Amino acid sequence: MSEAIRTPYEMIGGADTLARLVDSFYDLVAKHPDLAPLFPQDFTEVKERQYQFLTQFLGGPTLYTDQHGHPMLRARHMRFPIGVVQAEAWLACMKQAMDQIGLEGELRHQIFDRLRLTAHHMVNQWEQKEEA
Repeated sequence: MSEAIRTPYEMIGGADTLARLVDSFYDLVAKHPDLAPLFPQDFTEVKERQYQFLTQFLGGPTLYTDQHGHPMLRARHMRFPIGVVQAEAWLACMKQAMDQIGLEGELRHQIFDRLRLTAHHMVNQWEQKEEA
């Protein structure tokens, strides 16, 4: 009998690993000049939603959908001014958080590539370069 297929959620260590990732990530976000202004001072609810979303995103329990309905990420983020700068800052914080918790290897790259697509999908502000 073959081994059961494991989800990315299981492969990274499940709930404990995701909780550490989310905590590390939001510690970085809180200090980032391009991101901190987009978030409330109290990160409690934001962290919980991110944890729920990432759990589901990586093949774990459907915590986000069970609690909040379909993620509809782009629609839920439209009220925030998100440009390419913010998307890249978000990704930089996530990369650093992954480093801090020791998430490595091919699976990390696959997860990060999916998150890169998601982060850029959230962009709703396009900066125009002024012509000389």
